[in-house]
Amino acid sequence: MTEQKINACLWFNNQAEEAANFYASVFPNSRVLDAMRGPDGNAITVEFEVQGQRFVGLNGGPEFTFSEAISFMVHCDTQDEVDQYWEKLTSDGGEESMCGWLKDKFGVSWQIIPRELTNYLGDPNPERAQRAMQAMLQMRKIDINEIKRAADAA
Repeated sequence: MTEQKINACLWFNNQAEEAANFYASVFPNSRVLDAMRGPDGNAITVEFEVQGQRFVGLNGGPEFTFSEAISFMVHCDTQDEVDQYWEKLTSDGGEESMCGWLKDKFGVSWQIIPRELTNYLGDPNPERAQRAMQAMLQMRKIDINEIKRAADAA
Protein backbone atom coordinates (compact mmCIF):
# COMPACT_ATOMS: atom_id res chain seq x y z
CA MET A 1 0.00 0.00 0.00
CA THR A 2 1.30 3.44 -0.93
CA GLU A 3 1.55 5.87 1.93
CA GLN A 4 -0.70 8.92 1.70
CA LYS A 5 1.08 12.18 1.05
CA ILE A 6 -1.16 14.06 3.51
CA ASN A 7 -2.59 12.64 6.74
CA ALA A 8 -4.87 14.28 9.27
CA CYS A 9 -3.43 14.32 12.78
CA LEU A 10 -6.09 14.50 15.47
CA TRP A 11 -5.04 15.83 18.89
CA PHE A 12 -6.66 13.99 21.78
CA ASN A 13 -6.37 14.31 25.52
CA ASN A 14 -5.23 10.72 26.20
CA GLN A 15 -8.04 9.16 24.13
CA ALA A 16 -6.31 8.52 20.79
CA GLU A 17 -6.32 4.74 21.08
CA GLU A 18 -9.95 4.65 22.26
CA ALA A 19 -10.94 6.99 19.40
CA ALA A 20 -9.10 4.91 16.78
CA ASN A 21 -10.83 1.75 17.98
CA PHE A 22 -14.19 3.55 18.01
CA TYR A 23 -13.83 4.83 14.43
CA ALA A 24 -12.68 1.40 13.26
CA SER A 25 -15.88 -0.04 14.75
CA VAL A 26 -18.17 2.61 13.20
CA PHE A 27 -16.93 2.57 9.61
CA PRO A 28 -16.52 -0.49 7.40
CA ASN A 29 -13.09 -1.07 5.86
CA SER A 30 -11.43 0.62 8.82
CA ARG A 31 -8.74 -0.56 11.20
CA VAL A 32 -6.14 0.41 13.75
CA LEU A 33 -2.70 0.07 12.18
CA ASP A 34 -0.11 0.78 14.85
CA ALA A 35 0.54 2.52 18.14
CA MET A 36 3.75 4.12 19.31
CA ARG A 37 3.94 3.66 23.07
CA GLY A 38 5.89 5.45 25.76
CA PRO A 39 7.86 3.72 28.54
CA ASP A 40 4.66 3.48 30.61
CA GLY A 41 2.95 1.47 27.84
CA ASN A 42 0.43 4.19 27.03
CA ALA A 43 -0.05 5.20 23.41
CA ILE A 44 1.63 8.42 22.29
CA THR A 45 0.39 8.17 18.72
CA VAL A 46 -2.01 5.77 17.04
CA GLU A 47 -2.18 5.24 13.29
CA PHE A 48 -5.53 4.14 11.89
CA GLU A 49 -7.51 3.95 8.66
CA VAL A 50 -11.11 4.97 8.15
CA GLN A 51 -12.40 3.67 4.82
CA GLY A 52 -8.94 3.75 3.32
CA GLN A 53 -8.00 7.22 4.65
CA ARG A 54 -5.10 7.23 7.08
CA PHE A 55 -5.17 9.25 10.27
CA VAL A 56 -2.87 9.73 13.23
CA GLY A 57 -4.25 10.18 16.71
CA LEU A 58 -1.91 12.04 19.06
CA ASN A 59 -2.29 11.99 22.84
CA GLY A 60 -1.19 15.60 23.20
CA GLY A 61 -2.98 16.58 26.39
CA PRO A 62 -5.71 19.09 27.20
CA GLU A 63 -4.16 22.20 25.59
CA PHE A 64 -6.11 21.95 22.32
CA THR A 65 -9.64 20.78 21.59
CA PHE A 66 -11.67 20.14 18.47
CA SER A 67 -14.05 22.68 16.94
CA GLU A 68 -16.53 22.78 14.07
CA ALA A 69 -13.93 24.69 12.05
CA ILE A 70 -12.91 21.25 10.77
CA SER A 71 -15.37 18.42 10.16
CA PHE A 72 -15.41 15.14 8.30
CA MET A 73 -18.13 14.70 5.70
CA VAL A 74 -19.66 11.26 5.34
CA HIS A 75 -21.54 10.91 2.05
CA CYS A 76 -24.33 8.37 2.42
CA ASP A 77 -26.18 6.49 -0.31
CA THR A 78 -29.33 5.70 1.71
CA GLN A 79 -31.34 7.01 4.63
CA ASP A 80 -30.51 3.80 6.48
CA GLU A 81 -26.83 4.62 6.15
CA VAL A 82 -27.46 8.17 7.42
CA ASP A 83 -29.41 6.75 10.38
CA GLN A 84 -26.71 4.20 11.25
CA TYR A 85 -23.81 6.67 11.23
CA TRP A 86 -25.87 9.24 13.10
CA GLU A 87 -26.79 6.75 15.81
CA LYS A 88 -23.25 5.40 16.22
CA LEU A 89 -21.46 8.74 16.17
CA THR A 90 -23.85 10.45 18.60
CA SER A 91 -23.88 7.48 21.01
CA ASP A 92 -22.23 7.51 24.41
CA GLY A 93 -21.94 11.28 24.79
CA GLY A 94 -21.99 12.58 21.21
CA GLU A 95 -24.01 15.73 20.43
CA GLU A 96 -26.46 16.44 17.64
CA SER A 97 -26.25 19.79 15.92
CA MET A 98 -28.15 21.22 12.96
CA CYS A 99 -28.21 20.47 9.22
CA GLY A 100 -26.58 17.04 9.41
CA TRP A 101 -23.75 18.10 11.75
CA LEU A 102 -22.82 16.31 14.96
CA LYS A 103 -19.95 15.91 17.39
CA ASP A 104 -18.89 12.46 18.49
CA LYS A 105 -18.00 11.64 22.10
CA PHE A 106 -14.45 12.89 21.51
CA GLY A 107 -15.61 16.28 20.21
CA VAL A 108 -14.76 15.57 16.55
CA SER A 109 -17.28 17.17 14.15
CA TRP A 110 -18.94 15.17 11.41
CA GLN A 111 -21.40 15.96 8.64
CA ILE A 112 -23.64 13.01 7.77
CA ILE A 113 -24.96 13.88 4.33
CA PRO A 114 -27.19 11.88 1.97
CA ARG A 115 -25.75 12.19 -1.55
CA GLU A 116 -29.25 12.94 -2.81
CA LEU A 117 -29.38 16.15 -0.77
CA THR A 118 -27.19 18.03 -3.26
CA ASN A 119 -29.69 17.25 -6.03
CA TYR A 120 -32.47 18.95 -4.07
CA LEU A 121 -30.40 21.93 -2.92
CA GLY A 122 -29.07 22.44 -6.45
CA ASP A 123 -32.42 21.91 -8.19
CA PRO A 124 -32.66 24.03 -11.37
CA ASN A 125 -36.05 25.26 -10.11
CA PRO A 126 -35.05 27.87 -7.49
CA GLU A 127 -38.35 27.51 -5.61
CA ARG A 128 -37.87 23.75 -5.18
CA ALA A 129 -34.27 24.30 -4.08
CA GLN A 130 -35.38 26.97 -1.59
CA ARG A 131 -38.08 24.71 -0.10
CA ALA A 132 -35.51 21.92 0.28
CA MET A 133 -33.05 24.34 1.92
CA GLN A 134 -35.69 25.62 4.35
CA ALA A 135 -36.58 22.05 5.33
CA MET A 136 -32.92 21.15 5.85
CA LEU A 137 -32.33 24.21 8.04
CA GLN A 138 -34.95 22.88 10.49
CA MET A 139 -33.37 19.43 10.78
CA ARG A 140 -30.72 17.94 12.97
CA LYS A 141 -30.25 14.57 11.22
CA ILE A 142 -31.07 14.91 7.52
CA ASP A 143 -34.24 13.09 6.51
CA ILE A 144 -34.13 12.84 2.73
CA ASN A 145 -37.82 11.89 2.48
CA GLU A 146 -38.78 15.08 4.31
CA ILE A 147 -36.47 17.08 2.03
CA LYS A 148 -38.17 15.51 -1.00
CA ARG A 149 -41.64 16.28 0.41
CA ALA A 150 -40.67 19.89 1.03
CA ALA A 151 -39.14 20.29 -2.43
CA ASP A 152 -42.24 18.79 -4.08
CA ALA A 153 -44.72 20.89 -2.06
CA ALA A 154 -46.38 23.58 -4.11
